[in-house]
Amino acid sequence: MSDLPRKAVTRTAKLAALPLGFAGRATWGLGKRIVGESAEIVGRELQQRTAEQLFKVLGELKGGAMKFGQALSVFESALPEEVAGPYRAALTKLQDAAPPMPTRTVHAVLKERLGEDWQELFLEFEDKPAAAASIGQVHRGVWHDGREVAVKVQYPGAGEALLSDLNQLSRFARLLGPLIPGMDIKPLIAELRDRVSEELDYALEAQAQQAHAEEFADDPDVLVPAVVHQCEQVLVTEWIDGIPLSEVIADGTQEQRDRAGQLLARFLFSGPARTGLLHADPHPGNFRLLPGGPDDAEDWRLGVLDFGTVDRLPGGLPTPIGESLRMTLDGEAEAVYELLCAEGFVKESIDLDPEAVLDYLLPIIEPAQLAEFTFTRNWMRSQAARIADPRSPAYQLGKQLNLPPAYLLIHRVTLSTIGVLCQLGATVRLREELEEWLPGFVAEDDEPEESAAEA
Repeated sequence: MSDLPRKAVTRTAKLAALPLGFAGRATWGLGKRIVGESAEIVGRELQQRTAEQLFKVLGELKGGAMKFGQALSVFESALPEEVAGPYRAALTKLQDAAPPMPTRTVHAVLKERLGEDWQELFLEFEDKPAAAASIGQVHRGVWHDGREVAVKVQYPGAGEALLSDLNQLSRFARLLGPLIPGMDIKPLIAELRDRVSEELDYALEAQAQQAHAEEFADDPDVLVPAVVHQCEQVLVTEWIDGIPLSEVIADGTQEQRDRAGQLLARFLFSGPARTGLLHADPHPGNFRLLPGGPDDAEDWRLGVLDFGTVDRLPGGLPTPIGESLRMTLDGEAEAVYELLCAEGFVKESIDLDPEAVLDYLLPIIEPAQLAEFTFTRNWMRSQAARIADPRSPAYQLGKQLNLPPAYLLIHRVTLSTIGVLCQLGATVRLREELEEWLPGFVAEDDEPEESAAEA
């Protein structure tokens, strides 16, 4: 019997209560205003109560509701500060914490999937979970060969819960929209729903993780734990210690923030080039900062977890992304516009001014213009405000652009990563990573020729 509250009527009732709760608190706020409290104080209390209810429900339900909350959490940087404050703590909680399954349920799954004698596979197994997330929770253990391992156990009924939650959330996506100004919530929920079957398949996750583990095995900057064992609903991988990125965001030194940001950008762009796979769930709960040396910040490595959602890109990131970035930086408005039309970003029925498109894109790609760029919440908010303000030309032009399906996941991963970089407040040499890993960003004429020795 599943301990996930997955019966349709129960889950639907919990989620359906959210908009009713929003309305009730708005009425409460109006009452407080009538008796003389300031709009600022009432607004702050209202946002805090809304955040507490929203993320309490999402966390309790796990499933698609929590998956949505985790996806949303990386965009916290885009919120105006007066709104972001009350939401920030609640959003962060969703990045790597949720109410755990009872021990009896965990043991039942392990017995069913690993066999009656499953405990003999482990020298040690901790019943208390080390982490609980949207579709499974992780237990620490020691494998029979002495390796420390992470044992991911899928919640019984997780598939039904994911689909039920996401279908319900999509019905009132417009009510959730104001959480992140300028972001269309409905496509995000639809895309999460489309990925459900992949994320539930631990065999696919094991393949993706092992491919990364082998490719980055000797990498000085990135560590991916190897897969130890996999079967339906259970995935055992090597354990890695380290500082969760959420802690670096909250309390890290500037050196840690900058190093984590640089490595996150490096992994984002180098991963597809090296493995043909894009890690598509870049929220802080999936990364660790690992000390590699006693003093030098450059010795810190990035530990990467959770490969349940990946985009398969056999040729690496699409070359038109690098080409359009390069031509935008060079001010080639006509060439950029032609490429966007050819890739489907501008529909045939729409005619736009190439110079206006260039003006729309340049502020967004500002981090690629400089040798190094400091990502900040203020910068993220300014971009969100520019694109979200109905009075601005950027808002009107943005509504006319199209996002082709092939670029949907790449777009979300890039935005999510930028959101994390802004949460970190990291100074990153992004252009350096683009030149190294993004196809098309460096013109063929500018690429260095092979030396005689290399030839």
